Amino acid sequence: MRLRPAISLIALIALMADAPLRAAPPPPSSTNVADLPAVLVTGVQPGPGMWRVSRGDHELWILGTLSPLPRGMTWQSREVESVIASAQQILLPPSVKMKVDTGWLGKLFLLPSAYSARKNEDGKTLQQVLSAPTYARWQALKQTYLNDKRSVERWRPIFAAQALYKAAIKANGLSNSGGVKAAVDALAKQHGVAETAVEYPVTIEHPRAAIKAFKQAAPNDVMCMSRTLDAIEHDLPSMKARANAWATGDLQLLRELPDSNRRQACIDALADAGFARQLGIDDIPEKVQAIWLAAARKALETNRQTFAMLSMDELLKPDGYLAKLRAEGYTVEAPVE
Repeated sequence: MRLRPAISLIALIALMADAPLRAAPPPPSSTNVADLPAVLVTGVQPGPGMWRVSRGDHELWILGTLSPLPRGMTWQSREVESVIASAQQILLPPSVKMKVDTGWLGKLFLLPSAYSARKNEDGKTLQQVLSAPTYARWQALKQTYLNDKRSVERWRPIFAAQALYKAAIKANGLSNSGGVKAAVDALAKQHGVAETAVEYPVTIEHPRAAIKAFKQAAPNDVMCMSRTLDAIEHDLPSMKARANAWATGDLQLLRELPDSNRRQACIDALADAGFARQLGIDDIPEKVQAIWLAAARKALETNRQTFAMLSMDELLKPDGYLAKLRAEGYTVEAPVE
């Protein structure tokens, strides 16, 4: 029996782990569905260079990751393999580890509550929740990417938006990981290097109460839906261009191309909701950053060489993770462009 739906609501909170700490300006809206050519790089590509953080003769090499990436791409990993082969440790991308404080049977009994939390209050449909123009846009994209799936019509906007976005990027030849994590895992195993999870633990001690809090103080997630529609209608070409720039190691183009703020809008909806404040999870991005910086400091102190992965957006931000390390006196060097 599958129990994952029982905690699907709570797992959605993990979106906040990857949130930028500053939102981008919103993209324009439109009721037109873009006709997008599927132009993506394939085959073996060089991938991005790596950032080097050092103090004395201790080094931390960081690979910038990007999502989504071309599904059919194989990136050239010789430079990464060279670093991993000489590394004493690999720091995995920072994340939130969600723990529901209940046993197997407890998760089973959570199923009805979790399913009801995914739906709109009072049995409302998306047509009743969204404005007429937004609903018209949703309908057009749903027919394109979700095969007119009817059950989604009763979901909350944030859940419906996630389902639509996942289907859209898949249909356009993109995937969330592009195989980067799998390639690093394989290299770690090949060279016998330990991988260290960098996780911020969040324990939901009373999952029934959490679900009840979500239903009573749910996020204002209409903006999440609107930004998701914007992303699919307007930003897919930009996503493809960013994916190509990552695959070919073009950092300048990555800096110039705007990133969709779809994810940020959905994260803001969660972080600003009453239930997030009640559960004490409204500042997860800051806590995740702090736990990664602590892991990086320890690795730089302990290991001669460490390999890590961070979001490319964080690496390119002037006030991101690297800025914090630079301010603490570490030497930070960007890849040669």
